[in-house]
Amino acid sequence: MDLTLSTRSQGDRTVLAVAGEVDVYTGPTLRDRISDLLDSGSHALVVDLGRVDFIDSTGLGVLVGALNRSRELGGTLHLVCAQERVLKLLRITGLDQVFVVLPSVEAVLAEVASGDTDGDTDSAVEDASPGPAESASGDASKAGGPETGESETS
Repeated sequence: MDLTLSTRSQGDRTVLAVAGEVDVYTGPTLRDRISDLLDSGSHALVVDLGRVDFIDSTGLGVLVGALNRSRELGGTLHLVCAQERVLKLLRITGLDQVFVVLPSVEAVLAEVASGDTDGDTDSAVEDASPGPAESASGDASKAGGPETGESETS
């Protein structure tokens, strides 16, 4: 499956909706899009992973790099994800403690409106690689599978 990216403004946030697979082949496309958004002044990013079928350590590294770059620019980066298979990978790697992960874009906007805009745990993440924890429960680096019959190509 391919990677599909779409961008929209919602409130004062730029929402990047990600669909498909984020892996060693498609990760650079995601990294480039996030970099372009940050370079163009979109420093309040929401990355919506709601339609991600698969994400590996490369994809996680792209997200960590984006978080670090956003913070360097004085911005924020929230993840939207309600899919258990992706959430499990974030928990296994400890990245659920690094990112603000909320179940919907609306939840992000509500959090921002309430004044809890950063919600993150620490400053920038030192190591962008998820590390050996991703293999703690077998092949956890492969979040996803044929759970949906949908497919999009770009």
